[in-house]
Amino acid sequence: MNAVTVAHIVKKYGSKKAPVHALDDISLDVSKGELFGVIGPDGAGKTSLFRILTTLLLADSGDATVDGFDVVKQYKAIRNRVGYMPGKFSLYQDLSVEENLRFFATIFNTSIAANYELIKDIYIQIEPFKDRRAGKLSGGMKQKLALCCALIHRPSVLFLDEPTTGVDAVSRKEFWEMLKALKQQGISILVSTPYMDEAALCDRVALMQSGKIMSIDSPRNIIKKFTKTMWSVRSAEMYRLLNDLQQYSNTEKCYAFGEFHHLVLKNNGVERDEIMSYLQYLSHREIELQVALPNIEDCFIELMSSTGK
Repeated sequence: MNAVTVAHIVKKYGSKKAPVHALDDISLDVSKGELFGVIGPDGAGKTSLFRILTTLLLADSGDATVDGFDVVKQYKAIRNRVGYMPGKFSLYQDLSVEENLRFFATIFNTSIAANYELIKDIYIQIEPFKDRRAGKLSGGMKQKLALCCALIHRPSVLFLDEPTTGVDAVSRKEFWEMLKALKQQGISILVSTPYMDEAALCDRVALMQSGKIMSIDSPRNIIKKFTKTMWSVRSAEMYRLLNDLQQYSNTEKCYAFGEFHHLVLKNNGVERDEIMSYLQYLSHREIELQVALPNIEDCFIELMSSTGK
């Protein structure tokens, strides 16, 4: 039995005359004990999907089960078995850290002590602030408190909707280390994120755009499917460089990528000297040009192009 099964889920917003498809025929399976990422930009449909799976929103059509229970017919059983951390901090800001934990433990008929071993590694980081009001915590500490509250009843499936948005790089890294530890305890984890670099930390990912799933696979396999040669380019005038590369007759796509531009050509056989000659003819200086290894973000851009998005 899968931790999550989604079959042909559709969710529309807006009027009947001009509906907006938040989810357009979505299907996926998540295995028990898997760390599964739903990766995509804002508006891709990630939050709508998570709200349906946590029984907070009804789909217009399609079916879904969580831990073997139907999200519509058996929603009460699901609510007892899942942990949910929404994108926006939703705990009681006027309650202290400890009061929030006790409150959520009471809701699920348990106590902090009963499941302390599960949250211990996370809780000890916020314990020095246990008497501080939740609203006065830093972004990273709020994140850790929200995760503790989502885990306090030992859920079998954990849903985390963009949990690292708005927190610093160190807190992001710490959070993913916590997720790996939770996975080792047998918890199935679904995490959504707009950060493409976080995709590499998942067992498998679903790449989403405009309510559709473009690909579901392991990060390694998604990258393996990128068969074109990619070039990493920079020069003294990056803005002009981007425009000139986009005008190059052999260019399939070129886009800014950190301190470089990534260039994919229509003809895979084009040699480095040919590109260099083109740029030197246009008087570019301090040119750096090398073959680059694609990552998930490059694959996402490629998929968007191939599906016409």
